[in-house]
Amino acid sequence: METVLLYIFGIVIVLIGLVVSIGLHEVGHLVPAKLFGVRVTQYMIGFGRTLWSKRKGETEYGVKMIPLGGYISMIGMFPPKNGEAPRNASTGFFDTLVQDAREASAETIGAGDEDRTFYRLPVWKRIIIMLGGPVMNLILAVLFIGIATVGFGVPTNTSTLASISACVQPSTSTRQTCDPSDPAGPAAAAGLKPGDTITSINGTSVSTFDQVSKFVQSNPGKPLALVVERSGKQLDLTMTPLLLERDVVDSATGKVVTDKDGKAVTHDVGFVGITPQASLVQQSPATVLPTVGDTVSRTAGIILNLPQRLIDVGKAAFGSGERDPNGPMSVVGVGRIVGEVVSLDAIPVASKAATIFGILGSLNVALFVFNLIPLLPLDGGHVAAGIWEAIRRGWAKLFKRRDPGPVDAAKLIPLTFTVVILLGGMSALLVYADIVKPVNLFG
Repeated sequence: METVLLYIFGIVIVLIGLVVSIGLHEVGHLVPAKLFGVRVTQYMIGFGRTLWSKRKGETEYGVKMIPLGGYISMIGMFPPKNGEAPRNASTGFFDTLVQDAREASAETIGAGDEDRTFYRLPVWKRIIIMLGGPVMNLILAVLFIGIATVGFGVPTNTSTLASISACVQPSTSTRQTCDPSDPAGPAAAAGLKPGDTITSINGTSVSTFDQVSKFVQSNPGKPLALVVERSGKQLDLTMTPLLLERDVVDSATGKVVTDKDGKAVTHDVGFVGITPQASLVQQSPATVLPTVGDTVSRTAGIILNLPQRLIDVGKAAFGSGERDPNGPMSVVGVGRIVGEVVSLDAIPVASKAATIFGILGSLNVALFVFNLIPLLPLDGGHVAAGIWEAIRRGWAKLFKRRDPGPVDAAKLIPLTFTVVILLGGMSALLVYADIVKPVNLFG
């Protein structure tokens, strides 16, 4: 029962984090809009039926039933066609959508508010308003990832040993026990025990398992002088790595390197038979921005390859394949993972907290990157329209031509309609996949 409650608690944490992130995203739009004098009639978190609202000044603040988004309503989002009063359209479904958008925009403009519309703002102000939301998510990502990495730490394999191999078995062996004919493991032969911490090798201080591995792998057959800490005491031991032949693996792709004949390329490495203990190691504040940058890059890569990623998700959801743990997930999948992390007794509390803050940071990176896609109704679509307007007006000014006026973004409503349908389909697919074939991180 306690595990179930912790699981539910983890999901609730994600929902709260998502609502806070969405709410602050909209604050990122709201504040500059008000500073620039635009009349903002609504600030809402969620979609659907309004659960609670309160009017303060000229703006209604509220929460809606489905907390999977949010919006602010600014008057005059679209300019009238050619500067004229709106007219009825009758030439087709999409033309009607365009005209309805113009009319709805015009109806928001009350008497005396003509100069407080969004579309009348200078382009740079409109861009600041639309970038305010994604920038707020980026700030939250830096905050959450900073808490995770600097405040709690990053899981790191240390030079403290978790287990020691008693013997060395052939790579083809499936036995779980040692035979008398198996040679003793080099670490066991040297007297190392689980819980020992290797503090130096050949006079060089070490603190991570990567440092230990470099010494071991690069010195097959050569004695290594170890200083080991055990129960508060220091011991001097000598360990000689065993020479083994291993496949060369490309560090970038993770694939085995092959020669021109297609055979695996091998190299000689040292082996001693040790596995490390992992612990949280607090990082320098200087690592936060590079970590966020790397997360942004990986998220952008997922979005650029989103069609293929979604095909893979569909094949896994409706077939027998497994989900890619680095692929896209819905909030259902993210909540499930956090629920599992919180409910696992084997994970220390600090590691659980670090994981949760890291996931919330990644979630805000996803909101930042996704909203920059230059398609309406996303923020990037409004930014793209503003940039195009600046280019058109700059070009006209350069050649002393008539000012073409604001970009008629209402013409993009048919594209917006299509994007909304695609986003809805994508969300439905991911939610379904996260229910029937969730990402498995814990076996």
